[in-house]
Amino acid sequence: MPNVHELIRDHVTLSIRCLDRLYLHAYMPKLQTSGGLCYFLRDHLGHPIPSPALFAPMRARFVGAIKTYATTQAIPLLTFERGQRKDDVVAAHRAQRPMADGVVVIGVAQEKMRAFKAHQLPGRGTAVSFDFSRQSVAVNHYYFYVQDPDWGPAFIKLGTYLPYPIKLCLNGHEWVKQQLRRAQVPFASLDNGFLACADPPRLQAICDQLGPADVQRFFDRWAARLPSPMTAVDRAAGYTHRLALQQVEVSLTQVFARPVQGRHFFEAVIRENLDLGRPDRVGLLFPHRIIRTTPPPARGYRTRVITEGVEPSLHIEYKSSHVKQYFKEQHALRTETTINNPNDFYVNKAVPNLAHLRDLGDQVNRKLLEVERVSHHCVLTQDALDRLQQPTVENGQRTSALRFGDPRVMALFQAITAFTHLPHGFRNRDLRPHVEALLGRPYSTAQMTYDLRRLRLKGVIHRIPKTHRYTATSYGLKVAFFCAKLYLRILRPEWAALLPADDQLPRPLRTALDHLDAEIRKLHDEARLAA
Repeated sequence: MPNVHELIRDHVTLSIRCLDRLYLHAYMPKLQTSGGLCYFLRDHLGHPIPSPALFAPMRARFVGAIKTYATTQAIPLLTFERGQRKDDVVAAHRAQRPMADGVVVIGVAQEKMRAFKAHQLPGRGTAVSFDFSRQSVAVNHYYFYVQDPDWGPAFIKLGTYLPYPIKLCLNGHEWVKQQLRRAQVPFASLDNGFLACADPPRLQAICDQLGPADVQRFFDRWAARLPSPMTAVDRAAGYTHRLALQQVEVSLTQVFARPVQGRHFFEAVIRENLDLGRPDRVGLLFPHRIIRTTPPPARGYRTRVITEGVEPSLHIEYKSSHVKQYFKEQHALRTETTINNPNDFYVNKAVPNLAHLRDLGDQVNRKLLEVERVSHHCVLTQDALDRLQQPTVENGQRTSALRFGDPRVMALFQAITAFTHLPHGFRNRDLRPHVEALLGRPYSTAQMTYDLRRLRLKGVIHRIPKTHRYTATSYGLKVAFFCAKLYLRILRPEWAALLPADDQLPRPLRTALDHLDAEIRKLHDEARLAA
């Protein structure tokens, strides 16, 4: 069976990086606090008392505007039942009402949101005053399923209670498809991606063009067309919505020439990478160090292999985000990083940060594939093994051996794999505690300095110029994986099998050796080599 490296290198006909689903939240900055709400009701609208009694007429006016819009535009208005799959219901309406630009259907569903709740404050005499707090309440939301000339199918969800939150769901692949149609570039679609394209470089270039300005342009266009809870006077006073990123999906789709090659890929990957969900292995993928104060995912660090029917998928979680890998429609390998909270990566949720988050997701996707390829194709040549096992002269400097099986050397290789994800490398003080913990005995800074010199001269690590930081080389990553896997998976657990006592050999191994011995004796007898 071909290994992961060969499958990706030789059997992928199309490889495309693209933003996938985008979920955004739009909010009114001036209506996020009790003070802001009171100012809006009293100073802007002119009511002497900021009372919750003012909410109902505002809501009624907004809901009435939505219903009037649906009637005048001849748009179906649906009520989604509890537990009903909205996408399936809307798909039927999209098929019945094809259009290039407009609202296909409007749906209403009762869902929870954080709205304002009033609390009457105690006061003297007949004066009445209120304070407001944000609490979760179940209210009606209106879904506008639109067909956009730039983005294709999308939806906008409007909350009908103050502070009138808005949710947007967009799809980067659909945006790219619209651009390809305009440019008259032939392509074949997957359900949410591309199966083939007449001009793959042009396709990738268009995928890379999608940015924050395109998202903002979509929102501004539909905010001007759909009913608004605010009047023109309110909007002129600054009561407008601002976009924030809620979820960003970054995908890498690699189409295999034949479906069986994708099956081979998953069999190999799942067998090799069930430990990727551990904290030390998660560090291989995400470009931030995991320390003691790093919050784990909600259900803890883990790798999940999910089989729905006969289609497996690999899931790796990190804080609020996760990576998913699956075989899409029996044609393509989809590697998908979903960032559910940009704060996990020390950036805020502003839309201009979309480009940075896309680069980060691309880096995670590439790193996952690199780890899978190297871990499954980490065989070293005889020359490479000799270079490690024997003292050599590198750049005029004598370098001692890195002997396989030496506990100190094995600890070094295992520790290095935990730092390969850091773009700025690691230092002596970063690596030393990990080596010391793996050794289980004191390990000094001087010993670490000596070992870093050995690793550098042997080509396992590279020193970043003008710094005291190091990064693992491609050769070093292969060395670390090869030695660590051979030692941890074979030699250490099965060391007793290498002892001469027959009764210590596992039965399958003893049976195989007996069969081999019998075949050798048979060849020996046939050649008449008996003494």
